[in-house]
Amino acid sequence: MNIIVLSTNPNLYSTRRLVEAGEERGHTVSVINHNKCYVVIESGDPKVYYKDHPITDVAAIIPRIGASVTFYGSSIIRQFEMQKVFTTTSSLALVRSRDKLRATQILSRHGLGIPKTAFAKFPSDIDYLIKQVGGAPLIVKLLEGTQGLGVVLAETRKAAKSVIEAFYGLSANILVQEFISEAGGADIRAIVINGKVVAAFKRQGVEGEFRSNLHRGGSGALIKLSRAEKTAAINAAKALGLAIAGVDMLQSKRGPLILEVNSSPGLEGVEKATGVNVAGKIFEYIEENYNKPQTKKQDKVGA
Repeated sequence: MNIIVLSTNPNLYSTRRLVEAGEERGHTVSVINHNKCYVVIESGDPKVYYKDHPITDVAAIIPRIGASVTFYGSSIIRQFEMQKVFTTTSSLALVRSRDKLRATQILSRHGLGIPKTAFAKFPSDIDYLIKQVGGAPLIVKLLEGTQGLGVVLAETRKAAKSVIEAFYGLSANILVQEFISEAGGADIRAIVINGKVVAAFKRQGVEGEFRSNLHRGGSGALIKLSRAEKTAAINAAKALGLAIAGVDMLQSKRGPLILEVNSSPGLEGVEKATGVNVAGKIFEYIEENYNKPQTKKQDKVGA
């Protein structure tokens, strides 16, 4: 099969691993920078171009779209979808998962465990927000933040008010979320592919750091998930319409709590921590499903 990885950097670990895994399985895999693609829209003849050439004869695409270009990247995916090209991540699911508020609302609607979360527009609501999530310490999150950036732990009520006021002063959209102290600065990332957890590892933040992201210096170790954790991860990916997802969870006294569902999970941390060939499993998914019609079930799972 001719398969395209949509990525801005062919040297990234995840991109390189996808190319290697695909070629090992006999596929022709190329990397195209989606930011340098453009679409031409005509009645009944949707095309995606790279420079002066239409991209044709593609069996499947693997989107690796950065958070900063979600809108543009989703438009490129959508154009491939209009050509009936198989995609491992639908344009709708990408947009849905990248909107932290929308995603949290969908997870809540599906009855999944999440940290209690509040959202408001006006600074006058700050005291109410703090009260609703159980007071300090609490977490303040930028809706547009990634890799732990834009996530702040406010340890006191005074600090919480100052942080929230500062974000409001910058006209930033934020979520205020309860702090799960028993998680101990650690979380779990489970990789879900086609309704199954194929790998999972526990990420532990460095001493004094509440964020466990590997980009923030955290470490990863293999973990065996409980049945409840597996179920939560699978249902979270399904709720957002994602066939491939990295589901981040906290271990809490009331069970697993979903923090985020990542539509383009990095492969380096999970492959090194678990030894699982996740890139290869992505191609297994493509091989098993690319010639099946992609339905619009995801349109029904949430807003």
